[in-house]
Amino acid sequence: MLLDLGSGALGALQRFCSLESINAVTLSHLHADHCLDLCGFWVFRKYHPHLRLPRLPIYGPAGAADRMASAYGVSPSPGLSAEFDFRDFPSQPFSLGPFTVSIALVDHPFPAYAIKVTDGASSLVYSGDTGPCESLVDIARGCDLLLAEAAFVDGDLNPPHLHMTGRDAAMTAERAQAGRLVLTHIPPWHSRDKMLAEAAPHFPGDVSLATVGATYEV
Repeated sequence: MLLDLGSGALGALQRFCSLESINAVTLSHLHADHCLDLCGFWVFRKYHPHLRLPRLPIYGPAGAADRMASAYGVSPSPGLSAEFDFRDFPSQPFSLGPFTVSIALVDHPFPAYAIKVTDGASSLVYSGDTGPCESLVDIARGCDLLLAEAAFVDGDLNPPHLHMTGRDAAMTAERAQAGRLVLTHIPPWHSRDKMLAEAAPHFPGDVSLATVGATYEV
């Protein structure tokens, strides 16, 4: 199960698993850096000369099918739907393989969702893109790992309702009593070490930076 498949992710993904092993994708929102590599994934599934794979469930905000057809430059009908089974996020938690998946609308200019994945005993929450908001605190409450964006730093003139700082992410994790915090979505113009240092004093648990190839037990 993939949580987002943004621009550049498909190539890196193949270092760690085969593309045919993916069973489902969830999209937090439809900005290009979170969904655009679905186009390349569609090419793999449509034109592979030896594999005939079933339609892949793609869960996300309403309009995902049209968004991806537009991104690839094809007509919305059939668009990418012969290979992908686009499904709007349901309003209630839903089952996906051995997991239960829940969503919460968060604070971003485009409809965006935090995603919680649990097996009934352990849970991971992915913030997607969001400014600080109560809905993220609520869905992350008691989770074992919070994967949280941190795209802003304190001291800058940060626009509201867009992204979190390292401190915002840490304070969200602290308020939610998350077990662990992993920071992601740090843009290249910010120091990753500075972001970690900004977050660490505001969360008593383990705080780390997301890195390519890292694995986490929850």
